[in-house]
Amino acid sequence: MAVKNVLVVGGGITGCVAAVSLAQRGVKVTLVEKAHQWYGVGHGITLQGNALKVFNLIGAYDKMAIKGQGFNELETFTAGGHQIARMPIAHAGGEDLPATMGALRSDIQTVLVDMIHDLGVDVRLGTELTGYTNNASDVTAHLSDGSNDNFDLIIAADGINSTARKMVGITHDKKSSGLGIWRVVTKRKPEMDCSGLAFGGPEYKAGYTPISEDLCYAFVLTKPQRPDNGLSDADEMRRLLEGYHGHFDFIRENLKDDDYMNFTEIEWLWAVDESWHDGRVIVTGDAVHACPPLIAQGGAQCSEDAYLLAEYVTRDGDLDDLLTQYEERRKARTDLVVRNTLALVDLEIKGGPESGQEAGKIMGMTMGAMAQPW
Repeated sequence: MAVKNVLVVGGGITGCVAAVSLAQRGVKVTLVEKAHQWYGVGHGITLQGNALKVFNLIGAYDKMAIKGQGFNELETFTAGGHQIARMPIAHAGGEDLPATMGALRSDIQTVLVDMIHDLGVDVRLGTELTGYTNNASDVTAHLSDGSNDNFDLIIAADGINSTARKMVGITHDKKSSGLGIWRVVTKRKPEMDCSGLAFGGPEYKAGYTPISEDLCYAFVLTKPQRPDNGLSDADEMRRLLEGYHGHFDFIRENLKDDDYMNFTEIEWLWAVDESWHDGRVIVTGDAVHACPPLIAQGGAQCSEDAYLLAEYVTRDGDLDDLLTQYEERRKARTDLVVRNTLALVDLEIKGGPESGQEAGKIMGMTMGAMAQPW
């Protein structure tokens, strides 16, 4: 194997899948995470089939599916609540898995963290990578706890706010998409059994995804700044949902003040024209290709990154060549996702009667491509 001792920086989906995949291949793994408490973010996540394929390959899917909600279709509505279409979603992970699964991020994280501990990964919380030194046959990681440890490889999976990105010489930084998103985890009706999207309302779009037998993850795409209107988070979400009906009436009327909800500006990043690695340090996942969540491919692309990187660096051969081959392979696939997602952002902002139909075509084409071997 090209590597036997690896440092993973970041404990999100990318870092966790990388740590599990490497440890399962016999690699000694150390994982550092800057948070002092390691837990998943409270809101929901939509995981497409290619993410589920990775989770299945590492033996995590069955445990995730116990709490998550799998489905194979997508419904679209007018803002008034009238159904436009109910259509199948491409099975990007294969016909033996759901096309999509909704889940709580914390449930996904719990499964991965449990596997990491079971595999004997050395986990160091409250610790960050502050620098590194490439040596002739290894790399020294300089960590915030004062230690300087040597590894065969450092995998930086520290997200869109990555500090490692600049360390390796990548000049790209995150940018605003021009959109913001409100998210909430709340009750759903039994018939809300797949993702639903509503077009043509007062905001850019509203939607929901079932994440358990009785809960959904609902969202509203809106302007990138939260208005200073004096409303509580719950009242602001109720206000934003006033222009959406049908199932959205149920969401709005059952929304509780203590439901988990948040607002974030949607940002993106695409380091397509720069190398992701410097010697024995590579940056991957959202740290190099964060895309808005309009196709729900973020978790899937990060999972693919992590699994394939573990596969490449445990092959025999020159490590620099292996990292270069990995980058070329991933850039080709993630380029399609990022470009198509940004095209959807454009459609959301411009609006118009044809935007929903055009968005459907882009989403369908993208998911069809994601069903191809990676």
